[in-house]
Amino acid sequence: MRVAVVGVTGLVGGVMLEVLKERNFPVTELIPVASARSVGKTIEFKGEEYTVVGMQDAINLRPDIALFSAGGSTSTEWAPKFAEVGTTVIDNSSAWRMDATKKLVVPEVNATTLTAEDKIIANPNCSTIQMVVALKPIHEKYGIKRLVISTYQSFTGTGVKAVRQYDMEAKGFEMKAEEMAYHYPIFENCLPHCDVFLENDYTKEEMKLVHETRKILGDSSIGITATAVRVPVHGGHSEAVNVETEKPFDIADIKQMMEDGDGIILEDNPAMNVYPMPRFAKNRDEVFVGRIRRDESVENGLNMFVVSDNLRKGAATNAVQIAEYLAAKKLVGVDAVSA
Repeated sequence: MRVAVVGVTGLVGGVMLEVLKERNFPVTELIPVASARSVGKTIEFKGEEYTVVGMQDAINLRPDIALFSAGGSTSTEWAPKFAEVGTTVIDNSSAWRMDATKKLVVPEVNATTLTAEDKIIANPNCSTIQMVVALKPIHEKYGIKRLVISTYQSFTGTGVKAVRQYDMEAKGFEMKAEEMAYHYPIFENCLPHCDVFLENDYTKEEMKLVHETRKILGDSSIGITATAVRVPVHGGHSEAVNVETEKPFDIADIKQMMEDGDGIILEDNPAMNVYPMPRFAKNRDEVFVGRIRRDESVENGLNMFVVSDNLRKGAATNAVQIAEYLAAKKLVGVDAVSA
């Protein structure tokens, strides 16, 4: 299995390498890929050194899978070129997520829709991924009518520049405006400003939660509104999710769903101060769910708190899990078959 990691020198690219190694993905040939300024550098993987190559050189090597984490414009330009030589691209940018011809995949939710013909597969936004893992069993049994989402998102989701800004501010150093990832300091602050503002005064991050959730769950009728906030937290993204279901539900049943859910860890014992927190989700691949309680202000209302490591399940791990599914079903590589 020849695997290219595109954007290998970036924050998520580095985590992709870690996840591939930890999960023992069957990499027979690693092809580290980055922009021109990083070509020739070396990276370490499983005790061996590999030299970073450019895009065209990687395409010429015809990898079976290319894990992309290099930004939307790079993916728009290069993902189709990889696909043309038979490579299956799993893309972590927003470039293909809402393309009607591309699958938007969270393995626990909709991996079974994938076929060998899917040569560009979109990895959803980090905050969407963790939420739909928790919402899938609820939607299947009770139907989701409306979602009100408030996110508390780690600054690490913005990338290396944001991490550098946080570190400099934590040490008390002044930064020039052009060096900052955000318009304001992130250290000891909360910014209700994830991505850019749109004409409707929502941010792109907020609207990703709306559109991507509907696409992944396969239901455009769900009413969704969101407020996304950057917080000075390393461990991951947290979300307060208010759910209004179509049918009456039993709280005990909801908790059992989370207990039994694929990729979910239930942490819900308020009497013992047990609930999800990003501090303890860091470097984990699961989605943690807790604070499950009835919303007494509306019929069929439910509140829950959802936490996950945004660089792992929210990005790198989800992409590798897609690759694992493709490999297990023989949808990639020389043995690929249509499903």
